[in-house]
Amino acid sequence: MFWTIPTLMTWTRIVAIPLIVGVFYLNFAPAERNLIATVMFVVFAATDWLDGFLARKLNQTSSFGAFLDPVADKFLVCASLLVLVHLQRADVFVALIIIGREIAISALREWMAIIGATKSVAVHMLGKVKTMVQMIAIPFLLFDGTLFGVINTHLWGTWLIWISAILTVWSMIYYLQKAIPEIRARAK
Repeated sequence: MFWTIPTLMTWTRIVAIPLIVGVFYLNFAPAERNLIATVMFVVFAATDWLDGFLARKLNQTSSFGAFLDPVADKFLVCASLLVLVHLQRADVFVALIIIGREIAISALREWMAIIGATKSVAVHMLGKVKTMVQMIAIPFLLFDGTLFGVINTHLWGTWLIWISAILTVWSMIYYLQKAIPEIRARAK
Protein backbone atom coordinates (compact mmCIF):
# COMPACT_ATOMS: atom_id res chain seq x y z
CA MET A 1 0.00 0.00 0.00
CA PHE A 2 3.03 2.29 -0.42
CA TRP A 3 2.23 3.54 -3.94
CA THR A 4 -1.54 3.91 -3.89
CA ILE A 5 -3.36 6.82 -5.53
CA PRO A 6 -4.13 8.43 -2.15
CA THR A 7 -0.52 8.07 -0.99
CA LEU A 8 0.77 9.59 -4.24
CA MET A 9 -1.59 12.52 -3.71
CA THR A 10 -0.19 12.95 -0.22
CA TRP A 11 3.34 12.97 -1.67
CA THR A 12 2.28 15.82 -3.98
CA ARG A 13 1.83 18.07 -0.94
CA ILE A 14 5.45 17.47 0.00
CA VAL A 15 6.65 17.97 -3.58
CA ALA A 16 4.60 21.20 -3.71
CA ILE A 17 6.72 22.90 -1.06
CA PRO A 18 9.73 23.85 -3.21
CA LEU A 19 7.37 24.72 -6.07
CA ILE A 20 5.39 27.19 -3.96
CA VAL A 21 8.58 28.68 -2.50
CA GLY A 22 10.16 28.82 -5.96
CA VAL A 23 7.30 30.90 -7.37
CA PHE A 24 8.53 33.87 -5.35
CA TYR A 25 11.88 33.70 -7.16
CA LEU A 26 10.35 33.86 -10.62
CA ASN A 27 10.76 36.97 -12.72
CA PHE A 28 7.03 37.77 -12.69
CA ALA A 29 5.13 40.74 -11.34
CA PRO A 30 4.40 40.40 -7.60
CA ALA A 31 0.65 40.05 -8.19
CA GLU A 32 1.28 37.18 -10.64
CA ARG A 33 3.60 35.40 -8.21
CA ASN A 34 1.02 35.81 -5.45
CA LEU A 35 -1.76 34.40 -7.64
CA ILE A 36 0.32 31.41 -8.80
CA ALA A 37 1.43 30.57 -5.24
CA THR A 38 -2.15 30.92 -3.95
CA VAL A 39 -3.62 28.66 -6.64
CA MET A 40 -0.88 26.09 -6.09
CA PHE A 41 -1.43 26.11 -2.32
CA VAL A 42 -5.21 25.73 -2.69
CA VAL A 43 -4.86 22.87 -5.20
CA PHE A 44 -2.29 21.01 -3.13
CA ALA A 45 -4.14 21.64 0.15
CA ALA A 46 -7.31 20.22 -1.46
CA THR A 47 -5.47 16.93 -1.93
CA ASP A 48 -5.63 16.55 1.87
CA TRP A 49 -9.38 16.05 1.70
CA LEU A 50 -9.28 14.18 -1.61
CA ASP A 51 -6.62 11.63 -0.64
CA GLY A 52 -8.56 10.68 2.50
CA PHE A 53 -11.80 10.39 0.54
CA LEU A 54 -10.15 8.22 -2.12
CA ALA A 55 -8.37 6.04 0.44
CA ARG A 56 -11.71 5.17 2.00
CA LYS A 57 -13.61 4.94 -1.31
CA LEU A 58 -10.98 2.73 -3.01
CA ASN A 59 -10.28 0.79 0.18
CA GLN A 60 -6.64 1.86 0.01
CA THR A 61 -6.12 2.98 3.58
CA SER A 62 -2.77 2.08 5.07
CA SER A 63 -0.75 2.76 8.17
CA PHE A 64 1.90 4.43 6.01
CA GLY A 65 -0.72 6.72 4.49
CA ALA A 66 -2.09 7.52 7.95
CA PHE A 67 1.47 8.46 9.00
CA LEU A 68 2.37 10.44 5.87
CA ASP A 69 -0.86 12.48 5.59
CA PRO A 70 -0.40 14.67 8.70
CA VAL A 71 3.34 14.96 8.02
CA ALA A 72 2.62 16.35 4.54
CA ASP A 73 0.08 18.79 6.00
CA LYS A 74 2.54 20.02 8.59
CA PHE A 75 5.34 20.44 6.02
CA LEU A 76 3.06 22.40 3.68
CA VAL A 77 1.72 24.67 6.44
CA CYS A 78 5.11 25.25 8.08
CA ALA A 79 6.90 25.99 4.79
CA SER A 80 4.13 28.36 3.74
CA LEU A 81 4.29 30.13 7.10
CA LEU A 82 8.04 30.62 6.72
CA VAL A 83 7.49 32.10 3.24
CA LEU A 84 4.84 34.44 4.68
CA VAL A 85 7.17 35.53 7.50
CA HIS A 86 9.92 36.15 4.95
CA LEU A 87 7.51 38.23 2.84
CA GLN A 88 6.46 40.10 6.03
CA ARG A 89 2.84 39.01 5.65
CA ALA A 90 2.71 36.96 8.84
CA ASP A 91 4.13 37.70 12.25
CA VAL A 92 7.08 35.55 13.31
CA PHE A 93 5.34 35.01 16.67
CA VAL A 94 2.39 33.34 14.90
CA ALA A 95 4.78 31.10 12.98
CA LEU A 96 6.61 30.13 16.18
CA ILE A 97 3.33 29.27 17.91
CA ILE A 98 2.06 27.13 15.04
CA ILE A 99 5.35 25.42 14.19
CA GLY A 100 6.24 24.90 17.86
CA ARG A 101 2.87 23.30 18.55
CA GLU A 102 3.23 20.97 15.56
CA ILE A 103 6.62 19.79 16.81
CA ALA A 104 5.41 19.39 20.40
CA ILE A 105 2.23 17.49 19.53
CA SER A 106 4.04 15.29 16.99
CA ALA A 107 6.57 14.37 19.69
CA LEU A 108 3.77 13.78 22.19
CA ARG A 109 1.92 11.51 19.76
CA GLU A 110 5.10 9.56 19.03
CA TRP A 111 5.78 9.04 22.72
CA MET A 112 2.16 8.08 23.38
CA ALA A 113 2.40 5.53 20.55
CA ILE A 114 5.52 4.05 22.13
CA ILE A 115 3.73 3.58 25.45
CA GLY A 116 0.57 2.28 23.75
CA ALA A 117 -1.68 5.21 24.60
CA THR A 118 -2.45 6.71 21.20
CA LYS A 119 -6.19 6.94 21.88
CA SER A 120 -5.61 9.66 24.45
CA VAL A 121 -4.14 11.96 21.77
CA ALA A 122 -6.30 10.93 18.82
CA VAL A 123 -7.24 13.70 16.39
CA HIS A 124 -10.00 15.87 17.83
CA MET A 125 -12.44 18.24 16.12
CA LEU A 126 -10.57 21.20 17.62
CA GLY A 127 -7.44 20.16 15.71
CA LYS A 128 -9.45 19.82 12.51
CA VAL A 129 -10.95 23.30 12.93
CA LYS A 130 -7.46 24.70 13.58
CA THR A 131 -6.21 23.13 10.37
CA MET A 132 -9.20 24.41 8.37
CA VAL A 133 -8.64 27.98 9.59
CA GLN A 134 -4.94 27.74 8.68
CA MET A 135 -5.81 26.40 5.23
CA ILE A 136 -8.01 29.46 4.64
CA ALA A 137 -5.65 32.02 6.20
CA ILE A 138 -2.54 30.95 4.30
CA PRO A 139 -3.88 31.38 0.75
CA PHE A 140 -5.40 34.74 1.75
CA LEU A 141 -1.96 35.87 2.91
CA LEU A 142 -0.24 34.39 -0.13
CA PHE A 143 -2.64 36.29 -2.42
CA ASP A 144 -2.11 39.55 -0.48
CA GLY A 145 -4.51 41.68 -2.48
CA THR A 146 -8.14 42.46 -3.11
CA LEU A 147 -10.25 39.47 -4.13
CA PHE A 148 -13.35 40.06 -6.28
CA GLY A 149 -12.83 43.77 -5.77
CA VAL A 150 -14.08 43.65 -2.16
CA ILE A 151 -12.19 41.17 0.03
CA ASN A 152 -8.95 42.49 1.48
CA THR A 153 -7.16 39.14 1.72
CA HIS A 154 -4.27 40.52 3.74
CA LEU A 155 -6.63 41.83 6.42
CA TRP A 156 -8.75 38.66 6.50
CA GLY A 157 -5.69 36.43 6.32
CA THR A 158 -4.06 38.26 9.21
CA TRP A 159 -7.16 37.87 11.38
CA LEU A 160 -7.53 34.23 10.44
CA ILE A 161 -3.88 33.33 11.03
CA TRP A 162 -4.09 34.88 14.53
CA ILE A 163 -7.32 32.97 15.18
CA SER A 164 -5.56 29.80 14.03
CA ALA A 165 -2.69 30.59 16.45
CA ILE A 166 -5.21 30.81 19.30
CA LEU A 167 -6.83 27.55 18.17
CA THR A 168 -3.34 26.05 17.94
CA VAL A 169 -2.59 26.81 21.59
CA TRP A 170 -6.07 25.69 22.64
CA SER A 171 -5.73 22.36 20.82
CA MET A 172 -2.25 21.82 22.27
CA ILE A 173 -3.63 22.34 25.77
CA TYR A 174 -6.46 19.93 24.98
CA TYR A 175 -4.06 17.20 23.80
CA LEU A 176 -1.72 17.73 26.75
CA GLN A 177 -4.65 17.46 29.19
CA LYS A 178 -5.67 14.17 27.56
CA ALA A 179 -2.11 12.86 27.78
CA ILE A 180 -1.31 13.93 31.35
CA PRO A 181 -3.01 10.94 33.05
CA GLU A 182 -0.99 8.54 30.88
CA ILE A 183 2.19 10.50 31.48
CA ARG A 184 1.65 10.52 35.24
CA ALA A 185 0.88 6.79 35.25
CA ARG A 186 4.16 6.06 33.41
CA ALA A 187 6.27 8.46 35.49
CA LYS A 188 5.86 6.45 38.69
